[in-house]
Amino acid sequence: MKRVAEIYPSDRVTLREVGLRDGLQLVQDFPSTEAKIEWLRRETEAGVRHFELGSFLPVSRMPQFADLGDLIETTERLGLHSAALALNERGVENAVASVVAEIGCVVSATEEHSQANMRRSRADAIALVGRAAALAKATPRRPLVNAGLSMAFGCSIAGEVDPDEVLRLIDACIEAGADVVGVADTVGFTGPKQVGGLTARATKLCGETPLVVHLHDTRGMGVANAAAALDNGCRVLDGSLGGLGGCPFAPGASGNVVYEDLVFLAETMGFRTGVDLDALKAARAVAEGAMPGESFHGALAKAGPPLTEWRL
Repeated sequence: MKRVAEIYPSDRVTLREVGLRDGLQLVQDFPSTEAKIEWLRRETEAGVRHFELGSFLPVSRMPQFADLGDLIETTERLGLHSAALALNERGVENAVASVVAEIGCVVSATEEHSQANMRRSRADAIALVGRAAALAKATPRRPLVNAGLSMAFGCSIAGEVDPDEVLRLIDACIEAGADVVGVADTVGFTGPKQVGGLTARATKLCGETPLVVHLHDTRGMGVANAAAALDNGCRVLDGSLGGLGGCPFAPGASGNVVYEDLVFLAETMGFRTGVDLDALKAARAVAEGAMPGESFHGALAKAGPPLTEWRL
């Protein structure tokens, strides 16, 4: 069993690829299992090691995640770190019974979004984090439990969110047993000053608990916000191949920050990611071919990296 510090080392940047989960929430047509596995294989060849693969939800609600078990087993064979969401008690039980390496729980920063997203209070959501942590610790595999705070920088339903309240919720999630915590700008509500400020405070509060920053590019601030997060101590960022994704329960939400652009950002800021941008093109081609009706984004995909040496 790997310790959390081995999976998310504090001395380098980890970029989690969430395209197969967050990226597929709103698509009209989704890839076949074979295409998803090829997507995984191509990204593995490019150096990507952390994947969020889907959600433990009924197939009738989210048919795009019906093959989640196949993807988890594929990541096991490839030696990758897998994560998947569990939004209710049954999902947590199914996650613990699987071989997924990380169970993602969601806690909304506002009561309004908590009810819209999960039909439960924030207190109940934190209790679910505790339930997941207890079950995970009771298994020999000991999967990590990740408590992600949605709407942490602002809510499209309730409006402004008090950073002190976000910190209170982070502390409550750690107390409940979370191994990893995250803050999400679920609808692209904010800018670099706010992201940097909250990241600095959250990083200090978390101590040795890894902090994930999950950003959306709704208003074009994704990469700028990611730079602010890195400048203020964040060492784990989420991105989606081609900027796919969004939140179906958050009015106004659009795609995640583009994974390829995050790689370029981190490298130019002096952080080694281990990801080959040129090799990512093959993974993107698989996703584009499987979903010809979806919009893919990204400055790197359009312009490519500079011809001169860009790794500093």
